Amino acid sequence: MSHKKQVYDLCKTHMHSYVLAQLDDGTSFDGIITGLDDDYVYFAIPIDSEATPQLQPYMLDQRQFGYGYPGYGFPGYGFPGYGGFYGRPRRRFNRLVLPLAALTALTLLPWY
Repeated sequence: MSHKKQVYDLCKTHMHSYVLAQLDDGTSFDGIITGLDDDYVYFAIPIDSEATPQLQPYMLDQRQFGYGYPGYGFPGYGFPGYGGFYGRPRRRFNRLVLPLAALTALTLLPWY
């Protein structure tokens, strides 16, 4: 069985789980597996992740994933102190897309 198939099966088993992932260059990070296809695995990683600088080439541009209408969610709109009815929630995760070939290990982590 090829390495790519083994990694694919491992990611499929741990879909929507909180994991510690290690890359072939030795970089490791924690995150949630949010998607998987034949070539890539998709993660949600915490914004304050220590591995963020090393993972920058794999990060998706967050501006392409906007939602809502322009102008809503900015100061002066909605209800003060609550983020407003139309306000955007505070972003806590970045999206990360990795080629399956770059992933070498996954370890399941507890949520607490």
